[in-house]
Amino acid sequence: MPSTERLAHMLLALIWIWFCSAVGYADGLENGLARTPPMGWMPFERFQCTVDCVHYPRDCISESLFKRTADLLVSEGYAAMGFQYLIIDDCWMERFRDTITQKLQPDRERFPSGMAALSHYIHGRGLKFGIYHDVGRKTCMFGGPGALGHFQLDAQTFADWGADYVKLDGCFATEYQRDTGYPAFGNAMNRTGRQMVYSCSWPFYKEEPDYRLIAKHCNLWRFGADIKDSYTSVFEIMELYRRNQQYLLAHAGPGRWNDPDMLVLGNFHLSYEASRLQLAIWSVIAAPLIMTNDLETVRPEIKQLLQNREIIAINQDLLGIPGRCVRTSTHFQVWLRPVTPVNDLGKHSFAVAFVNRGNFSHCPLCPRPFKVVLEHLGLDSPTGYYVVDLFKSSRHLGMFKPNDAFSTRINPEGVTFYKFTVAPLL
Repeated sequence: MPSTERLAHMLLALIWIWFCSAVGYADGLENGLARTPPMGWMPFERFQCTVDCVHYPRDCISESLFKRTADLLVSEGYAAMGFQYLIIDDCWMERFRDTITQKLQPDRERFPSGMAALSHYIHGRGLKFGIYHDVGRKTCMFGGPGALGHFQLDAQTFADWGADYVKLDGCFATEYQRDTGYPAFGNAMNRTGRQMVYSCSWPFYKEEPDYRLIAKHCNLWRFGADIKDSYTSVFEIMELYRRNQQYLLAHAGPGRWNDPDMLVLGNFHLSYEASRLQLAIWSVIAAPLIMTNDLETVRPEIKQLLQNREIIAINQDLLGIPGRCVRTSTHFQVWLRPVTPVNDLGKHSFAVAFVNRGNFSHCPLCPRPFKVVLEHLGLDSPTGYYVVDLFKSSRHLGMFKPNDAFSTRINPEGVTFYKFTVAPLL
């Protein structure tokens, strides 16, 4: 075959692959979405299932809340930092389907304009629209109609509303219904022809999740219980990840992410130190950065954390390699993630988080020093590393070689977070 003809055939093949992805003909997960962890906002931990708009008009789950939040995501600079998905969680729907069409219906009093109109409003702000559903008979908190028996109808309804993201919970379903339902609903989404990020709660409901199978069908997956607004909850999720990281890491990467649940920064109980800790570890493990807070009341120091460009860049690193806990003890942990740039020797840069667990009996609330030789953490490039404090991007700490000791001082139940940028080969 002449070379020009061969090139033409190759080009047509590439166009066909792109077209199949774009129109949703992909097999299972391969929808071309979520190449980096999704970022956005979801109401659930902060606003729960508040549906009494008479007594709580500002906090109830309503189109007013989501329009207000859409405006704030843009006006307060979050959208510009990458927080683009505005996701409606449970409690948005009527308790019964339309008697004629069997379609899902938003609550008429709390969402009087309808979901298509709300989606249009969100898209008009340059954001993306996400929505919650359940694979079983009923939704988890509100008890609205689940997807069981209506997969294609509900997927098409979401597509018609302009959804860009679907979170599918797993309540009121048998194990068999979940194991067959999650792939089936994903396939139904693909058949609509609209590209929608697929967030699954599938592994949370299984004693021994098959992450290979889950990663084949879902863009992200919740692997633990709902997060709470506390250091204890954040650390419990960190520990769950650490104990299972060999399984969680095996199938995660671009388009497939472990989801430890939402960022609870900016609410009532999480301290400033614990807020830094959650943001750092969620970035190391390449978790979705989905806020749950009231953007009107977020304190300036928390807003500064949430809009930290350097830390967001770690989370969104294009290599898409999730990090892990590489050292743990009663008192300290070290979490590490390979990131760009990579030098000509094939050596990565690294984001490294040093955690003080606060378990020192004689002074549990004291800052503690920590020292480690870099090559003991796997930082072994002979060219060395330039180090910057990710919480203080102007603080450059200089060049460190693999056999150098690195020292840091960590506040109790807190973290220090650094990028070790590998030096090029001269």
